[in-house]
Amino acid sequence: CPLKQEGKKPLCSTYCRSQATSKIINGEDLFSSKKCLAWFYEYAGPDEIVGPEAMEKFCEDIGVEPENIIMLVLAWKLEAENMGFFTKEEWLKGMTSLQCDCTEKLQSKFDFLRAQLNDITAFKNIYRYAFDFARDKDQRSLDIDTAKSMLALLLGRTWPLFSVFYQYLEQSKYRVMNKDQWYNVLEFSRTVHADLSNYDEDGGWSFMLDNEVSKRAVVELDCNRETKYI
Repeated sequence: CPLKQEGKKPLCSTYCRSQATSKIINGEDLFSSKKCLAWFYEYAGPDEIVGPEAMEKFCEDIGVEPENIIMLVLAWKLEAENMGFFTKEEWLKGMTSLQCDCTEKLQSKFDFLRAQLNDITAFKNIYRYAFDFARDKDQRSLDIDTAKSMLALLLGRTWPLFSVFYQYLEQSKYRVMNKDQWYNVLEFSRTVHADLSNYDEDGGWSFMLDNEVSKRAVVELDCNRETKYI
Protein backbone atom coordinates (compact mmCIF):
# COMPACT_ATOMS: atom_id res chain seq x y z
CA CYS A 1 0.00 0.00 0.00
CA PRO A 2 1.57 3.33 -1.06
CA LEU A 3 0.07 4.98 2.01
CA LYS A 4 1.47 2.49 4.51
CA GLN A 5 3.91 4.00 7.00
CA GLU A 6 6.61 1.92 8.62
CA GLY A 7 5.51 0.56 11.96
CA LYS A 8 1.94 1.76 11.49
CA LYS A 9 -1.26 0.29 10.10
CA PRO A 10 -2.11 1.04 6.44
CA LEU A 11 -3.93 4.31 5.98
CA CYS A 12 -5.72 3.15 2.79
CA SER A 13 -9.09 2.42 4.37
CA THR A 14 -9.10 5.70 6.31
CA TYR A 15 -8.03 7.62 3.23
CA CYS A 16 -10.64 5.97 0.99
CA ARG A 17 -13.39 6.61 3.49
CA SER A 18 -12.43 10.26 3.71
CA GLN A 19 -12.34 10.50 -0.09
CA ALA A 20 -15.78 8.90 -0.37
CA THR A 21 -17.16 11.27 2.26
CA SER A 22 -15.59 14.19 0.44
CA LYS A 23 -17.25 13.11 -2.82
CA ILE A 24 -20.65 12.93 -1.21
CA ILE A 25 -20.21 16.33 0.45
CA ASN A 26 -19.06 17.84 -2.84
CA GLY A 27 -21.97 16.25 -4.70
CA GLU A 28 -19.73 14.19 -6.99
CA ASP A 29 -21.73 11.00 -6.36
CA LEU A 30 -25.12 12.63 -6.88
CA PHE A 31 -26.93 11.89 -10.13
CA SER A 32 -26.52 14.56 -12.79
CA SER A 33 -28.91 14.79 -15.75
CA LYS A 34 -26.35 16.90 -17.59
CA LYS A 35 -23.65 14.31 -17.05
CA CYS A 36 -26.05 11.53 -18.07
CA LEU A 37 -26.84 13.34 -21.32
CA ALA A 38 -23.14 13.87 -22.05
CA TRP A 39 -22.61 10.15 -21.44
CA PHE A 40 -25.38 9.37 -23.94
CA TYR A 41 -23.72 11.53 -26.60
CA GLU A 42 -20.51 9.54 -26.24
CA TYR A 43 -22.37 6.82 -28.16
CA ALA A 44 -25.26 8.50 -30.00
CA GLY A 45 -25.08 9.51 -33.63
CA PRO A 46 -26.48 12.63 -35.32
CA ASP A 47 -29.94 11.04 -35.14
CA GLU A 48 -29.65 11.02 -31.33
CA ILE A 49 -29.88 7.23 -31.18
CA VAL A 50 -27.41 4.68 -29.88
CA GLY A 51 -27.35 2.20 -32.77
CA PRO A 52 -25.90 -1.31 -33.16
CA GLU A 53 -22.26 -0.29 -33.70
CA ALA A 54 -22.31 2.20 -30.84
CA MET A 55 -24.09 -0.40 -28.71
CA GLU A 56 -21.14 -2.75 -29.17
CA LYS A 57 -18.80 0.00 -27.96
CA PHE A 58 -21.11 0.68 -25.01
CA CYS A 59 -21.09 -3.02 -24.08
CA GLU A 60 -17.31 -3.09 -24.37
CA ASP A 61 -16.98 -0.05 -22.10
CA ILE A 62 -19.22 -1.49 -19.38
CA GLY A 63 -17.56 -4.91 -19.69
CA VAL A 64 -20.60 -6.91 -20.77
CA GLU A 65 -21.10 -9.05 -23.88
CA PRO A 66 -24.03 -7.86 -26.04
CA GLU A 67 -25.74 -11.24 -25.63
CA ASN A 68 -25.44 -11.17 -21.83
CA ILE A 69 -28.85 -11.24 -20.17
CA ILE A 70 -27.89 -8.10 -18.22
CA MET A 71 -28.32 -6.17 -21.46
CA LEU A 72 -31.88 -7.45 -21.77
CA VAL A 73 -32.65 -6.43 -18.19
CA LEU A 74 -31.09 -3.02 -18.83
CA ALA A 75 -33.16 -2.58 -21.99
CA TRP A 76 -36.26 -3.48 -19.95
CA LYS A 77 -35.32 -0.87 -17.35
CA LEU A 78 -34.87 1.70 -20.12
CA GLU A 79 -38.16 0.56 -21.72
CA ALA A 80 -36.30 0.33 -25.03
CA GLU A 81 -38.61 -0.47 -27.94
CA ASN A 82 -36.12 -1.88 -30.43
CA MET A 83 -33.33 -4.39 -29.96
CA GLY A 84 -29.92 -2.86 -30.57
CA PHE A 85 -31.10 0.73 -30.14
CA PHE A 86 -31.46 3.23 -27.28
CA THR A 87 -33.15 6.56 -27.95
CA LYS A 88 -32.26 9.67 -25.98
CA GLU A 89 -35.62 9.59 -24.20
CA GLU A 90 -35.21 5.92 -23.25
CA TRP A 91 -31.66 6.52 -22.04
CA LEU A 92 -32.47 9.55 -19.91
CA LYS A 93 -35.63 8.08 -18.39
CA GLY A 94 -34.07 4.69 -17.67
CA MET A 95 -30.71 5.89 -16.42
CA THR A 96 -32.44 8.45 -14.23
CA SER A 97 -34.50 5.70 -12.62
CA LEU A 98 -31.27 3.76 -12.05
CA GLN A 99 -29.46 6.93 -10.92
CA CYS A 100 -26.63 6.23 -13.36
CA ASP A 101 -24.79 8.99 -15.20
CA CYS A 102 -21.53 7.21 -16.00
CA THR A 103 -20.05 3.79 -16.74
CA GLU A 104 -18.90 3.16 -13.18
CA LYS A 105 -22.32 3.80 -11.67
CA LEU A 106 -23.98 1.46 -14.15
CA GLN A 107 -21.43 -1.25 -13.37
CA SER A 108 -22.26 -0.85 -9.69
CA LYS A 109 -25.89 -1.70 -10.57
CA PHE A 110 -25.12 -5.06 -12.19
CA ASP A 111 -25.97 -7.05 -9.06
CA PHE A 112 -29.27 -5.20 -8.82
CA LEU A 113 -30.06 -5.94 -12.47
CA ARG A 114 -29.23 -9.63 -12.02
CA ALA A 115 -31.41 -9.74 -8.92
CA GLN A 116 -34.43 -8.82 -11.05
CA LEU A 117 -34.17 -12.23 -12.67
CA ASN A 118 -34.73 -13.90 -9.30
CA ASP A 119 -37.85 -11.90 -8.54
CA ILE A 120 -40.90 -13.80 -9.82
CA THR A 121 -42.89 -10.73 -10.82
CA ALA A 122 -39.94 -8.86 -12.33
CA PHE A 123 -38.83 -11.91 -14.32
CA LYS A 124 -42.33 -12.39 -15.71
CA ASN A 125 -42.35 -8.75 -16.81
CA ILE A 126 -38.89 -9.11 -18.39
CA TYR A 127 -39.98 -12.29 -20.17
CA ARG A 128 -43.10 -10.65 -21.57
CA TYR A 129 -41.14 -7.54 -22.53
CA ALA A 130 -38.62 -9.67 -24.43
CA PHE A 131 -41.22 -10.79 -26.98
CA ASP A 132 -42.04 -7.30 -28.27
CA PHE A 133 -38.45 -6.14 -27.83
CA ALA A 134 -37.06 -8.91 -30.04
CA ARG A 135 -39.70 -9.14 -32.77
CA ASP A 136 -39.63 -7.21 -36.03
CA LYS A 137 -42.09 -4.39 -35.53
CA ASP A 138 -43.84 -5.13 -38.83
CA GLN A 139 -44.55 -8.68 -37.63
CA ARG A 140 -46.94 -9.86 -34.93
CA SER A 141 -44.90 -12.98 -34.15
CA LEU A 142 -41.28 -13.84 -33.43
CA ASP A 143 -39.36 -15.71 -36.08
CA ILE A 144 -38.48 -19.10 -34.66
CA ASP A 145 -34.69 -18.59 -34.62
CA THR A 146 -35.02 -15.40 -32.60
CA ALA A 147 -37.52 -17.12 -30.30
CA LYS A 148 -35.10 -19.99 -29.66
CA SER A 149 -32.25 -17.62 -28.89
CA MET A 150 -34.33 -15.55 -26.48
CA LEU A 151 -35.77 -18.62 -24.76
CA ALA A 152 -32.28 -20.04 -24.31
CA LEU A 153 -31.22 -16.75 -22.73
CA LEU A 154 -34.23 -16.57 -20.41
CA LEU A 155 -34.98 -20.20 -19.55
CA GLY A 156 -31.98 -22.23 -20.67
CA ARG A 157 -30.33 -22.39 -17.25
CA THR A 158 -33.40 -22.70 -15.06
CA TRP A 159 -35.98 -24.90 -16.80
CA PRO A 160 -35.14 -28.62 -16.48
CA LEU A 161 -37.17 -29.49 -19.60
CA PHE A 162 -35.71 -26.71 -21.73
CA SER A 163 -33.40 -29.01 -23.69
CA VAL A 164 -36.39 -31.19 -24.61
CA PHE A 165 -38.41 -28.21 -25.77
CA TYR A 166 -35.48 -26.68 -27.63
CA GLN A 167 -34.79 -29.95 -29.46
CA TYR A 168 -38.45 -30.13 -30.40
CA LEU A 169 -38.32 -26.61 -31.85
CA GLU A 170 -35.15 -27.49 -33.74
CA GLN A 171 -36.87 -30.41 -35.44
CA SER A 172 -40.30 -28.88 -35.87
CA LYS A 173 -41.66 -27.06 -38.90
CA TYR A 174 -42.65 -23.98 -36.94
CA ARG A 175 -41.39 -20.78 -38.51
CA VAL A 176 -42.78 -18.31 -35.97
CA MET A 177 -43.96 -18.16 -32.36
CA ASN A 178 -46.91 -15.97 -31.48
CA LYS A 179 -47.40 -14.06 -28.23
CA ASP A 180 -49.81 -16.59 -26.71
CA GLN A 181 -47.36 -19.41 -27.35
CA TRP A 182 -44.54 -17.32 -25.90
CA TYR A 183 -46.49 -16.65 -22.72
CA ASN A 184 -47.53 -20.31 -22.47
CA VAL A 185 -43.91 -21.48 -22.52
CA LEU A 186 -43.17 -19.55 -19.34
CA GLU A 187 -46.37 -20.71 -17.65
CA PHE A 188 -45.65 -24.32 -18.63
CA SER A 189 -42.08 -24.08 -17.31
CA ARG A 190 -43.33 -22.74 -13.97
CA THR A 191 -46.34 -25.00 -13.56
CA VAL A 192 -45.41 -28.46 -14.83
CA HIS A 193 -42.95 -30.43 -12.72
CA ALA A 194 -39.75 -31.68 -14.29
CA ASP A 195 -40.98 -35.28 -13.95
CA LEU A 196 -44.36 -34.34 -15.48
CA SER A 197 -46.10 -35.78 -12.42
CA ASN A 198 -48.68 -32.99 -12.49
CA TYR A 199 -49.00 -32.69 -16.26
CA ASP A 200 -52.61 -32.47 -17.43
CA GLU A 201 -53.31 -33.25 -21.07
CA ASP A 202 -56.51 -31.23 -20.77
CA GLY A 203 -54.75 -28.30 -19.15
CA GLY A 204 -55.32 -26.01 -22.12
CA TRP A 205 -51.64 -25.62 -23.06
CA SER A 206 -50.70 -24.24 -26.43
CA PHE A 207 -50.53 -26.98 -29.06
CA MET A 208 -46.85 -26.17 -29.41
CA LEU A 209 -46.32 -27.35 -25.84
CA ASP A 210 -48.82 -30.14 -25.66
CA ASN A 211 -48.53 -33.73 -26.79
CA GLU A 212 -45.22 -33.65 -28.63
CA VAL A 213 -43.21 -31.96 -25.90
CA SER A 214 -44.72 -34.12 -23.17
CA LYS A 215 -44.01 -37.30 -25.15
CA ARG A 216 -40.40 -36.30 -25.69
CA ALA A 217 -40.03 -35.45 -22.02
CA VAL A 218 -41.44 -38.84 -21.01
CA VAL A 219 -39.02 -40.60 -23.36
CA GLU A 220 -36.08 -38.64 -21.93
CA LEU A 221 -37.18 -39.37 -18.37
CA ASP A 222 -37.52 -43.08 -19.15
CA CYS A 223 -34.05 -43.11 -20.73
CA ASN A 224 -32.59 -41.43 -17.66
CA ARG A 225 -34.24 -43.98 -15.38
CA GLU A 226 -32.88 -46.88 -17.45
CA THR A 227 -29.40 -45.36 -17.41
CA LYS A 228 -29.43 -45.28 -13.61
CA TYR A 229 -30.02 -49.02 -13.43
CA ILE A 230 -27.44 -50.05 -16.02
